[in-house]
Amino acid sequence: MPKGKFSERLRATPTKPGVYRMRDAAGGVLYVGKAASLRNRLSSYFASPAGMQPKIRTMVRRVEDFDFIVTESEQEAVILECNLIKEHKPQYNARLKDDKSYPFIKIDTSEDFPLVYITRRVQKEDGSRYFGPFASAGSVRRTLALLKKLFPYRSCTKTITGTDPRPCLDYFIHRCVGPCIGAVDKDGYAEIIDQVTLFLEGKTDQVTSSISARMQRAAEDLEFERAAVLRDQLRAIEKVHEGQKVLHLTSENVDVIAAASSLREAWVEVFFIREGKLIGRDHFIMEGTQDDEPRQIITAFVKQFYDVTPYVPPRILVQHPLDDAAAIQGWLSAKRQRPVRVHVPQRGEKRRLVEMVAENAAQGLEQLMVRITSDSANMDAAISELQEALSLPRPPRRIECYDISNIQGTNSVGSMIVFEDGKSKSSDYRRFKIKNVDGVDDYAMMREMLTRRFKRLARPAENGDSNGSGPQPKETKSAQAWGIVPDLVLIDGGKGHLGAALQVFLELGVDFVPLASLAKENEELFIPQMQEPIILPRSSQGLFLVQRARDEAHRFAVTFHRERRSKKSVQSALDTVPGIGPKRRRLLLRRFGSVRGLKDAPVEDVAAVPGMTLKLARQVKDYL
Repeated sequence: MPKGKFSERLRATPTKPGVYRMRDAAGGVLYVGKAASLRNRLSSYFASPAGMQPKIRTMVRRVEDFDFIVTESEQEAVILECNLIKEHKPQYNARLKDDKSYPFIKIDTSEDFPLVYITRRVQKEDGSRYFGPFASAGSVRRTLALLKKLFPYRSCTKTITGTDPRPCLDYFIHRCVGPCIGAVDKDGYAEIIDQVTLFLEGKTDQVTSSISARMQRAAEDLEFERAAVLRDQLRAIEKVHEGQKVLHLTSENVDVIAAASSLREAWVEVFFIREGKLIGRDHFIMEGTQDDEPRQIITAFVKQFYDVTPYVPPRILVQHPLDDAAAIQGWLSAKRQRPVRVHVPQRGEKRRLVEMVAENAAQGLEQLMVRITSDSANMDAAISELQEALSLPRPPRRIECYDISNIQGTNSVGSMIVFEDGKSKSSDYRRFKIKNVDGVDDYAMMREMLTRRFKRLARPAENGDSNGSGPQPKETKSAQAWGIVPDLVLIDGGKGHLGAALQVFLELGVDFVPLASLAKENEELFIPQMQEPIILPRSSQGLFLVQRARDEAHRFAVTFHRERRSKKSVQSALDTVPGIGPKRRRLLLRRFGSVRGLKDAPVEDVAAVPGMTLKLARQVKDYL
């Protein structure tokens, strides 16, 4: 829409801060924005379109009207903008998906014996404690399940009188302290709720100190059963505490935010760090992010996320600088009622932490794309594209993909993964230990793996079977899988790997299985008897499918390789001592705790272990 249509209105628009709404011919809201100067911001939309994002140019062409609301400050404008985006869900705004329904954990302190439960309404004046928001009810339920295992608060909704004749099952399995039967008073129950609160805040050390002190008092009072229950609770909390990643951020409370975007959606990952420990993480989907730059996505998320969450930490680390950073930081500080700093770390531990969150966002988005491309319509398109591009005799419903993993030729392994109709079929996955190849020779390793797989595959029975299945042995399901003829064999690698695979097929007479390889550098597909690579469009569903198969084969091979390396690295030094078999090794390690303890022990003590002699003890010491 040319500026001339609105020129008089724009001149009359105030230069004060506020929020504006762009509307289409039907009066619908296309876009909501905030501005420090309404006149300057609105005028910029109807000036030259050069430099505008494609999404904004498209939006401006549809604008038939606008209105605005003047606010006292930019901070007020931030709040109003969030509310209007939630109300109208404008097509051209980046916005949280289903943001009105985000659940929280609520600790209802209005009761003498507070409940801990899920809620979707935050009532700021009711005095209760809220933790969240979480991305889904499933996220909350997993957290509540963990809390219930660690802390014996009540989960019933009955009125507590303390005079019930019998408790529920939770009491007998130590999942509730039994306020209903008067087994605990109001103050004792409040201690448990305080522990839940501290745990959700990341103050695990305070929780364990409190329980440890109570356990000690119970033992001193000869209440051994009570002490044992507290001991078990303490161990469970410490086990969870060990699983929390401890960061070198002293005792800071920090949220770390990063995002990864696709064509129309963005995946925003948030790590919650409390008292220097990573106590939780969650992800959120932003819609309407087409053509948005990363900083715009992060900015929109920060405003909308902290608009609904009751807690704002003193520090927020973000992947990209925020637009209107000063106004947003001021708004967050006002909400927290203390200073809040939002910044992009440039080096050190905080920078590495943001990079870790960004990597998780990228992986999350990739998994989301996998789910999207796995639907039936896209899968049919992918299979049709591959059949046409590779000139396959039948649709590639079953794809087998192979990869090799080794480091300098050591612990070499191969992997075979299977996709059927675009979905992984893990029951048919196979792992191969490379046995007959020394040194670094990926081609020879590929030949060994494929020979071991395809020598088991007989020619398909001449029974007109249209699904590509050959004769299937009846021994076991595992054996039957070897007899299934794949519609396409995909090799991770370039022309050299394809040649190695083709050599195996020719030697075995396997001329009924189509073969291709995928070179990672330029995502080129090679097939036999064709010199030039086949290059599928970057947006091709067929390319997505073979990339997923290749990446899954690589993951499966690397996982197996790491397992082999790990087993080899933990092999006991006692395994090399002549005369020390599994039984003696077990007795020695049980007696001395470790190889180091055995090495430091006097030879007489070693000889005193059952099954040992002085001569054998000296031999063990010599070897160690």
